[in-house]
Amino acid sequence: MSSADSEQPIHPPTRPRPIASLDDLTAETFGTDEEVEEFVAFTYSERRCDVA
Repeated sequence: MSSADSEQPIHPPTRPRPIASLDDLTAETFGTDEEVEEFVAFTYSERRCDVA
């Protein structure tokens, strides 16, 4: 085993506290409602692009 291998953690880092609710997992990914709508439209169009 090399020294580089021994520096890798065996387990992922622990969270500072357990997840208590879904609110703990939320993130502000989109700045506006328009960005959300564009993302949803893009996602739907990509899902349908190979269906013929």
